[in-house]
Amino acid sequence: MNSEELRKLSAEELKTKLEESRKELFDLRFKHATAQLKSTASLPETKRNIARILTILKEKGA
Repeated sequence: MNSEELRKLSAEELKTKLEESRKELFDLRFKHATAQLKSTASLPETKRNIARILTILKEKGA
């Protein structure tokens, strides 16, 4: 999701997205460690999404 779409979400929805993204990052790291990850570009992309969500949550003061 891009930042415009994330800004339209409520704080609770953002927190849910944050949980999902952190779980996804954990799964990606695990796959990377076991050599099952095909696209390593998904790791930094997921990290950026987490950072976007955290930034927007701070802006909203939640």
